Amino acid sequence: MGRGRSDNYLRDFRRPKDGSYHQSMGLQSLLVSRDTQVIRVLRPTLEKLAIEVEVCRGARSGNEILLSEKFDGVIVDCDDLQGGLDLLQDLRKGTSNKNSVAFAILNGQTTTQRAFELGANFVLQKPISPLNASRCFSAAVGFMARERRRYFRHAVDFPVRALFGQESELKATATNVSEGGMALRFKGKLPKGGLSKIAFSLPGSSVSLELRGDIAWADGAGRAGVRFVEIPKASSEQLETWLGEQLEKLDRQAI
Repeated sequence: MGRGRSDNYLRDFRRPKDGSYHQSMGLQSLLVSRDTQVIRVLRPTLEKLAIEVEVCRGARSGNEILLSEKFDGVIVDCDDLQGGLDLLQDLRKGTSNKNSVAFAILNGQTTTQRAFELGANFVLQKPISPLNASRCFSAAVGFMARERRRYFRHAVDFPVRALFGQESELKATATNVSEGGMALRFKGKLPKGGLSKIAFSLPGSSVSLELRGDIAWADGAGRAGVRFVEIPKASSEQLETWLGEQLEKLDRQAI
């Protein structure tokens, strides 16, 4: 199935372009390799662990995909695919997938130490057996799930109090929330002065949080993004637990 790219490319599934797959599907991986034996071994291994796989047979196509789509795990054939090693290194320089769990497939040219230096979290040596693949990805699946929770943004609709400086208060509505921040909708303009803290209660729970935050962006039309800063450990754990519960609910609904 082509998309006008010069190197061979196939998708094992299609995902919506609006980012909603973050909330409706399980773990996602990208395999960049043209080695049919590698694909034959890894696809069923990943499927058994409920990891969906997208296969790309060229480094250039892989790089284009990584610039626009988010994956929990990225698997790169470093030695037998032209540009594979560069793709692994560039992965950590991007924005969408710089924190994704990276797997390097090696075949005698690149050392394990070098692969780790370039950003790999796990290394597989060819020839890859089903047993070795299963051990590797079973060990990695927890890290991939943690990465998914980290970037997961949950659509919400609950009231928020944003405090600016010592006196100004803005009543707003949260439209999505993640471990790192939230998006707000409000009437009027943002008060002058820096945001000092933001207060809200998590829906369906008894958890109320007051967190320090910065305005990350504002569009001048009643929408803004808040980045949480210096989150107390207890608050971070409460927010992480709540988001994990919401993610599990959405995954169950998608089954």
